Amino acid sequence: MGKTSDLTAVQKTIIDTLHKEGKTQKVIAKEAGCSQSSVSKHINRQAKGRKKCGRKKCTSSRDNRTLQRIVTTNPFKNVGEIHKEWTAAGVSASRTTTRRLMKDMGFRCRIPCVKPLLNKKQRKKRLAWAKDKKDWTDAEWSKVMFSDESKICISFGNQGPRVWRKSGEAQNPRCMRSSVKFPPSVMVWGAMSSAGVGPLCFLRSRVNAAVYQEVLEHFMLPAADQLYGDADFTFQQDLAPAHSAKTTSTWFKDHGIPVLDWPANSPDLNPIENLWGIVKRRMQYARPNNAEELKTTIRATWALITPEQCHRLIESMPRRITAVIEAKGAPTKY
Repeated sequence: MGKTSDLTAVQKTIIDTLHKEGKTQKVIAKEAGCSQSSVSKHINRQAKGRKKCGRKKCTSSRDNRTLQRIVTTNPFKNVGEIHKEWTAAGVSASRTTTRRLMKDMGFRCRIPCVKPLLNKKQRKKRLAWAKDKKDWTDAEWSKVMFSDESKICISFGNQGPRVWRKSGEAQNPRCMRSSVKFPPSVMVWGAMSSAGVGPLCFLRSRVNAAVYQEVLEHFMLPAADQLYGDADFTFQQDLAPAHSAKTTSTWFKDHGIPVLDWPANSPDLNPIENLWGIVKRRMQYARPNNAEELKTTIRATWALITPEQCHRLIESMPRRITAVIEAKGAPTKY
């Protein structure tokens, strides 16, 4: 007689049927033509509602609720701090148990999303801007050249504290950390349109109005010739002091270049921010030894950006605007 794994479908059906009728395993084995041990193993495998084997849980439902409340109240604590606070509440559990229960509750340790700080006035202006631009077509957005500066570091390991959150909580305000605009650093300037990217400019000093106008003269104008040729375009820039200076506004008027009005603290509306993200992710495993090697790596990575990628980012503008309207001017996931 064969083992349990050797039972045929017919034999298994006979065993199940006779077992439901209350027949003994000896009778079932005789009718099915197999050993009694095979019948016993098959019945046990099919049994439902058996008690789980293993060690009894060391925490109660109340203890688990306490742990969930601790994590939810301050999601930026590490496992050690959470475990210490939990055990201080009278729970006897190991650090491994703490981590396992947090995982069972759906919490994962992630790098928190960063959102700009917006006051009520800025949110109101963002909402008004979004409503004004909600009917713009892809063709109209393709005529906009987006620009921005970005900080790119030699080391990518220092990403700040992590946060405990569940799936779908990436944009939950309690799981996000606020960013401060313009941290002291060396910046790189770039521009893009639906046709591709323009040349990069590495900024060696603090950007004032005079430095920015040099960037426009020697990098933005060549980028416009490269991306638009003789066609008309609108230039986009944020409201940094050097960008909004009177002399900069005069420079644009003298060159006959229209500038897109732009709400303050709105990197989520600018598709070039996503482009910088692509560049940094591609450079994640690069380890330049000095500033010159870093610049070489950035240029090589920037050159790999395709017009198709840029076009897809520009096509996202209507969705970004809709998201701002739905959020009533608050920061969005973009």
